[in-house]
Amino acid sequence: MGGAASKPVRQFPKSVKSSPSWAGARTPNPGEVPSSRPNIPRASETKNEAIERDSRDPQFMANLSKLGAVKVDHRMQTVRPVADGVQNAYRTRLQSEAEATSAKPTRNRLVAASITELLQERKSLTTQEELEKLAERYGIDVEALENLARFVNSPSVDKDSVRRTVNEDGIESLTMKATWVDPDMQEQQLQIRS
Repeated sequence: MGGAASKPVRQFPKSVKSSPSWAGARTPNPGEVPSSRPNIPRASETKNEAIERDSRDPQFMANLSKLGAVKVDHRMQTVRPVADGVQNAYRTRLQSEAEATSAKPTRNRLVAASITELLQERKSLTTQEELEKLAERYGIDVEALENLARFVNSPSVDKDSVRRTVNEDGIESLTMKATWVDPDMQEQQLQIRS
């Protein structure tokens, strides 16, 4: 901001400084060894006094002695929620892959289409014996089936709610309400649910 008149004028030094010691220095040829530097080995296969002296750090040793001996509480448990979660996910995937490649179906594991068919067939049952046969055919425990059926059901339509409408273009549409349908089982079915 502002014009050039408001800025200070740049001043250059009046005398030229001598160039630094490193300016213009060249590296020696590989065959040339500088005479000013003593020949010190840079690495050794065995420890000698020079290596021992170099490894001592008085400040580090002072800090270690300030800390004192380590106190370990053996009653503590290792908490690794992320690692445990990853390991659990990995274990679950391995189990899932093993079940998918197995010729024998896994008990109480069904794909969504099979669950829909199972729940649809369950609606038409009338006896506990039919329920047990159906569960056995799908490879699921009766208790697991009933527990699933408490919260999930296949789609059913309330036949009294079906409405047909035709709009002005002559296109017909159906509107209906879904309903929850439980099988008409005998009294022994009620004992399993409670």
